Amino acid sequence: MLQCCAPGSPGPLPLRGALPHSATALRRRLRQCAERIPEAEAVLDLLEKCPENQKKGHFPVVVFEGLDATGKTTMTQAVKDMLNGILLRSPPPCISQWRTIFDDEPTPIKRAFYAAGNYILASEIAKASTQAPVIIDRYWHSTAAYTIATETNGKVQDLPPAHDEVYQWPEDLLKPDLVLLLTVDPEERVRRLQLRGLEKTKEEAELEANSLFRQRLEESYRRMVNPACQEVDASSSKEEVLNTVLQLIKNHFAL
Repeated sequence: MLQCCAPGSPGPLPLRGALPHSATALRRRLRQCAERIPEAEAVLDLLEKCPENQKKGHFPVVVFEGLDATGKTTMTQAVKDMLNGILLRSPPPCISQWRTIFDDEPTPIKRAFYAAGNYILASEIAKASTQAPVIIDRYWHSTAAYTIATETNGKVQDLPPAHDEVYQWPEDLLKPDLVLLLTVDPEERVRRLQLRGLEKTKEEAELEANSLFRQRLEESYRRMVNPACQEVDASSSKEEVLNTVLQLIKNHFAL
Protein backbone atom coordinates (compact mmCIF):
# COMPACT_ATOMS: atom_id res chain seq x y z
CA MET A 1 0.00 0.00 0.00
CA LEU A 2 2.81 2.40 0.86
CA GLN A 3 5.63 3.63 -1.27
CA CYS A 4 9.05 3.85 0.32
CA CYS A 5 10.66 7.25 0.56
CA ALA A 6 14.20 8.39 0.87
CA PRO A 7 15.31 9.27 4.41
CA GLY A 8 14.26 12.79 5.31
CA SER A 9 11.46 12.85 2.75
CA PRO A 10 7.97 13.90 3.88
CA GLY A 11 6.68 10.33 4.17
CA PRO A 12 4.50 8.20 1.91
CA LEU A 13 1.40 10.03 0.75
CA PRO A 14 -1.17 7.43 1.93
CA LEU A 15 0.40 7.38 5.37
CA ARG A 16 0.61 11.14 5.64
CA GLY A 17 -3.09 11.23 4.83
CA ALA A 18 -3.89 8.65 7.51
CA LEU A 19 -2.17 10.49 10.36
CA PRO A 20 -2.44 14.30 10.64
CA HIS A 21 0.85 15.53 12.07
CA SER A 22 -0.26 18.82 13.62
CA ALA A 23 -3.17 20.25 15.57
CA THR A 24 -4.13 22.37 12.55
CA ALA A 25 -4.35 19.30 10.31
CA LEU A 26 -6.36 17.47 12.98
CA ARG A 27 -8.91 20.25 13.22
CA ARG A 28 -9.27 20.28 9.45
CA ARG A 29 -9.85 16.51 9.35
CA LEU A 30 -12.41 16.56 12.17
CA ARG A 31 -14.32 19.47 10.63
CA GLN A 32 -14.71 17.44 7.44
CA CYS A 33 -16.70 14.77 9.28
CA ALA A 34 -18.32 16.83 12.06
CA GLU A 35 -21.64 17.21 10.25
CA ARG A 36 -21.96 13.43 9.93
CA ILE A 37 -20.43 12.54 13.31
CA PRO A 38 -21.67 14.78 16.16
CA GLU A 39 -18.95 13.39 18.45
CA ALA A 40 -16.33 14.86 16.11
CA GLU A 41 -17.76 18.29 16.84
CA ALA A 42 -17.44 17.57 20.56
CA VAL A 43 -13.79 16.52 20.14
CA LEU A 44 -13.19 19.68 18.11
CA ASP A 45 -14.64 21.82 20.89
CA LEU A 46 -12.25 20.26 23.40
CA LEU A 47 -9.33 20.63 21.00
CA GLU A 48 -10.10 24.30 20.41
CA LYS A 49 -9.89 24.95 24.16
CA CYS A 50 -6.32 23.64 24.31
CA PRO A 51 -3.65 26.35 24.17
CA GLU A 52 -1.15 25.86 21.35
CA ASN A 53 2.42 24.66 21.99
CA GLN A 54 1.88 23.43 25.55
CA LYS A 55 4.91 23.52 27.84
CA LYS A 56 5.56 20.98 30.57
CA GLY A 57 6.27 21.88 34.17
CA HIS A 58 9.46 21.05 36.08
CA PHE A 59 8.38 17.56 37.20
CA PRO A 60 9.33 14.50 35.09
CA VAL A 61 6.94 13.20 32.42
CA VAL A 62 7.30 9.46 31.70
CA VAL A 63 5.31 7.57 29.04
CA PHE A 64 4.77 3.82 28.95
CA GLU A 65 4.17 2.28 25.53
CA GLY A 66 3.69 -1.29 24.31
CA LEU A 67 1.16 -3.75 22.96
CA ASP A 68 -1.82 -4.88 25.04
CA ALA A 69 -0.88 -7.26 27.89
CA THR A 70 2.73 -6.09 28.14
CA GLY A 71 2.10 -4.71 31.64
CA LYS A 72 1.44 -1.02 30.98
CA THR A 73 -1.51 -0.76 33.39
CA THR A 74 0.38 -2.57 36.15
CA MET A 75 3.58 -0.58 35.68
CA THR A 76 2.01 2.85 35.31
CA GLN A 77 0.01 2.37 38.51
CA ALA A 78 3.00 1.01 40.43
CA VAL A 79 5.35 3.77 39.26
CA LYS A 80 2.72 6.41 39.98
CA ASP A 81 2.45 5.09 43.56
CA MET A 82 6.22 4.85 44.05
CA LEU A 83 6.86 8.39 42.78
CA ASN A 84 3.73 9.88 44.34
CA GLY A 85 2.85 11.03 40.85
CA ILE A 86 -0.17 11.68 38.65
CA LEU A 87 -1.37 8.99 36.23
CA LEU A 88 -2.85 9.99 32.87
CA ARG A 89 -4.03 7.90 29.92
CA SER A 90 -4.51 8.37 26.18
CA PRO A 91 -7.13 8.86 24.97
CA PRO A 92 -8.15 10.94 28.02
CA PRO A 93 -11.44 10.16 29.82
CA CYS A 94 -13.15 13.24 28.36
CA ILE A 95 -13.20 11.58 24.90
CA SER A 96 -12.59 7.87 25.59
CA GLN A 97 -16.36 7.36 25.78
CA TRP A 98 -16.42 7.81 21.98
CA ARG A 99 -13.71 5.28 21.11
CA THR A 100 -16.13 2.65 19.82
CA ILE A 101 -17.75 5.21 17.50
CA PHE A 102 -14.47 6.28 15.92
CA ASP A 103 -13.06 2.75 15.83
CA ASP A 104 -15.76 1.90 13.28
CA GLU A 105 -14.88 4.87 11.07
CA PRO A 106 -12.44 4.85 8.11
CA THR A 107 -8.77 5.00 9.11
CA PRO A 108 -8.21 8.75 8.49
CA ILE A 109 -11.07 9.68 10.85
CA LYS A 110 -10.18 7.03 13.41
CA ARG A 111 -6.55 8.18 13.56
CA ALA A 112 -7.58 11.82 13.76
CA PHE A 113 -9.61 10.97 16.86
CA TYR A 114 -6.67 9.28 18.59
CA ALA A 115 -4.25 11.99 17.53
CA ALA A 116 -6.64 14.65 18.87
CA GLY A 117 -6.69 12.76 22.15
CA ASN A 118 -2.94 13.30 22.44
CA TYR A 119 -3.25 17.06 22.00
CA ILE A 120 -6.07 17.22 24.54
CA LEU A 121 -3.98 15.09 26.90
CA ALA A 122 -1.07 17.51 26.45
CA SER A 123 -3.10 20.19 28.26
CA GLU A 124 -3.53 17.83 31.21
CA ILE A 125 0.17 16.95 31.16
CA ALA A 126 1.19 20.61 31.15
CA LYS A 127 -0.89 21.31 34.23
CA ALA A 128 -0.10 18.10 36.10
CA SER A 129 3.67 18.38 35.56
CA THR A 130 3.72 21.60 37.58
CA GLN A 131 2.43 19.61 40.57
CA ALA A 132 4.06 16.14 40.56
CA PRO A 133 5.76 13.53 38.35
CA VAL A 134 3.45 12.52 35.50
CA ILE A 135 3.09 8.90 34.39
CA ILE A 136 1.27 8.29 31.08
CA ASP A 137 -0.30 5.11 29.72
CA ARG A 138 0.27 5.57 25.94
CA TYR A 139 0.74 8.82 24.05
CA TRP A 140 1.70 9.85 20.50
CA HIS A 141 3.96 6.87 19.76
CA SER A 142 1.01 4.48 20.02
CA THR A 143 -1.06 6.55 17.60
CA ALA A 144 1.80 6.73 15.11
CA ALA A 145 2.97 3.11 15.44
CA TYR A 146 -0.49 1.63 14.95
CA THR A 147 -1.08 3.89 11.95
CA ILE A 148 2.21 2.96 10.31
CA ALA A 149 1.75 -0.77 10.94
CA THR A 150 -1.85 -0.74 9.71
CA GLU A 151 -1.23 1.33 6.60
CA THR A 152 1.80 -0.69 5.53
CA ASN A 153 1.46 -4.11 3.92
CA GLY A 154 4.02 -6.89 4.03
CA LYS A 155 7.08 -7.39 6.19
CA VAL A 156 9.19 -5.12 8.37
CA GLN A 157 11.32 -4.36 5.31
CA ASP A 158 8.27 -2.74 3.71
CA LEU A 159 7.95 -0.09 6.43
CA PRO A 160 9.03 3.46 5.62
CA PRO A 161 12.82 3.56 6.13
CA ALA A 162 14.31 4.46 9.49
CA HIS A 163 14.66 8.23 9.96
CA ASP A 164 11.62 8.86 7.74
CA GLU A 165 9.50 11.80 8.84
CA VAL A 166 6.63 9.50 9.88
CA TYR A 167 8.64 8.44 12.95
CA GLN A 168 9.14 12.03 14.13
CA TRP A 169 7.31 13.61 17.05
CA PRO A 170 4.93 16.44 15.98
CA GLU A 171 6.57 19.83 16.44
CA ASP A 172 3.52 21.36 18.13
CA LEU A 173 2.87 18.54 20.65
CA LEU A 174 4.23 18.59 24.21
CA LYS A 175 7.10 16.10 24.53
CA PRO A 176 7.62 13.70 27.42
CA ASP A 177 11.02 13.37 29.08
CA LEU A 178 11.25 9.59 28.84
CA VAL A 179 9.39 6.91 26.84
CA LEU A 180 9.60 3.28 27.99
CA LEU A 181 8.51 0.55 25.58
CA LEU A 182 7.41 -2.61 27.41
CA THR A 183 7.88 -5.83 25.44
CA VAL A 184 7.15 -9.49 26.17
CA ASP A 185 7.50 -12.73 24.27
CA PRO A 186 4.54 -13.14 21.81
CA GLU A 187 3.38 -16.42 23.41
CA GLU A 188 3.51 -14.92 26.90
CA ARG A 189 1.53 -11.89 25.75
CA VAL A 190 -1.21 -14.12 24.27
CA ARG A 191 -1.30 -16.13 27.50
CA ARG A 192 -1.82 -12.96 29.52
CA LEU A 193 -4.60 -11.84 27.21
CA GLN A 194 -6.37 -15.16 27.58
CA LEU A 195 -6.19 -14.88 31.36
CA ARG A 196 -7.94 -11.52 31.15
CA GLY A 197 -10.93 -13.06 29.40
CA LEU A 198 -11.85 -9.74 27.79
CA GLU A 199 -13.34 -9.30 24.34
CA LYS A 200 -10.63 -8.59 21.77
CA THR A 201 -10.41 -5.29 19.97
CA LYS A 202 -10.12 -5.37 16.17
CA GLU A 203 -6.46 -4.51 16.40
CA GLU A 204 -5.79 -7.16 19.05
CA ALA A 205 -7.46 -9.78 16.86
CA GLU A 206 -5.23 -8.63 14.01
CA LEU A 207 -2.14 -8.87 16.22
CA GLU A 208 -3.00 -12.44 17.15
CA ALA A 209 -3.87 -13.55 13.62
CA ASN A 210 -1.14 -11.71 11.76
CA SER A 211 2.42 -12.02 13.06
CA LEU A 212 3.64 -9.66 10.32
CA PHE A 213 1.37 -6.92 11.65
CA ARG A 214 2.79 -7.43 15.14
CA GLN A 215 6.34 -7.27 13.79
CA ARG A 216 5.60 -4.08 11.86
CA LEU A 217 4.02 -2.54 14.94
CA GLU A 218 6.92 -3.38 17.26
CA GLU A 219 9.48 -2.17 14.72
CA SER A 220 7.53 1.07 14.23
CA TYR A 221 7.78 1.72 17.97
CA ARG A 222 11.52 1.07 17.84
CA ARG A 223 12.03 3.54 14.99
CA MET A 224 10.33 6.45 16.76
CA VAL A 225 12.65 9.37 17.44
CA ASN A 226 12.74 12.68 19.23
CA PRO A 227 12.04 11.15 21.73
CA ALA A 228 12.94 7.53 21.05
CA CYS A 229 11.52 4.59 23.00
CA GLN A 230 13.75 2.89 25.55
CA GLU A 231 12.89 -0.81 25.45
CA VAL A 232 12.20 -2.77 28.65
CA ASP A 233 11.78 -6.56 28.76
CA ALA A 234 8.60 -6.99 30.81
CA SER A 235 8.51 -10.81 30.72
CA SER A 236 9.72 -11.33 34.29
CA SER A 237 7.88 -10.73 37.57
CA LYS A 238 6.18 -7.46 38.38
CA GLU A 239 8.77 -6.74 41.08
CA GLU A 240 11.71 -7.29 38.75
CA VAL A 241 10.23 -5.18 35.97
CA LEU A 242 9.33 -2.42 38.42
CA ASN A 243 12.89 -2.37 39.79
CA THR A 244 14.27 -2.09 36.25
CA VAL A 245 11.85 0.69 35.35
CA LEU A 246 12.53 2.69 38.52
CA GLN A 247 16.28 2.40 37.95
CA LEU A 248 15.92 3.70 34.39
CA ILE A 249 13.84 6.63 35.64
CA LYS A 250 16.33 7.43 38.40
CA ASN A 251 19.24 7.26 35.98
CA HIS A 252 17.52 9.45 33.41
CA PHE A 253 16.52 12.16 35.88
CA ALA A 254 19.48 11.70 38.26
CA LEU A 255 17.05 11.22 41.12
